[in-house]
Amino acid sequence: MSFSENLNNVCVVIPVFNEVDYLDDLLWRITPYSSKIICVDDGSTDGSGELMKANTNIELISHGKNRGKGYALKTGLMKSLEFDCDIVITMDADLQHLPEDIPRLAEQTKNYDIVIGNRLHELSKMPLHRIASNKLTSWLLSKKLDVSIKDSQSGFRAFRKSIVKSILPFEVGFEAETEMLIKAVRNNFTIGFVDIKTIYNDNESKMKSIPAITGFLKVLFRNK
Repeated sequence: MSFSENLNNVCVVIPVFNEVDYLDDLLWRITPYSSKIICVDDGSTDGSGELMKANTNIELISHGKNRGKGYALKTGLMKSLEFDCDIVITMDADLQHLPEDIPRLAEQTKNYDIVIGNRLHELSKMPLHRIASNKLTSWLLSKKLDVSIKDSQSGFRAFRKSIVKSILPFEVGFEAETEMLIKAVRNNFTIGFVDIKTIYNDNESKMKSIPAITGFLKVLFRNK
């Protein structure tokens, strides 16, 4: 089944924390590629929440305070289980993922349980500290799982809905995305990769390298 034939079965989950400058454009560009958009407002204070409340085309979940990306992902993924869809896409709200790549990831769920957008094939546009942290975490996770993980920190992912409940994270921070991959491999789910563009705009990343690596190591060594 091609993506175009399966268009009405795609749900997109977006954790949102202070991304008011990008949301209008993002949501408008996602709409052609999804049947349902779930936004999780993780305690935004910049007007993002008000903007999303005014958009009647999305399913909005609002956290009263900032609880972390992992918590927002879990909230959104649990909500996606309520809808009639076969594919669940997660992506960031800062337009560092191209909505136009959704079909490419979704298409590959014919072959894999999870498909991850890989940015590490194009390093010229990636800041040096991000290259270092991405390379290190991807290498360590690959060694631990005995599976090639090309980009462990990419939040642009497609899931077969049938596996989502089995990989919901316990962690509340960025390390939740690593935890989900560990759970996937332990459940014998398959993981594939699609090369995507490396995009960095003027928006300051919410991921701080040292706390992110510390969280990653905690999850890595706790899950022996």
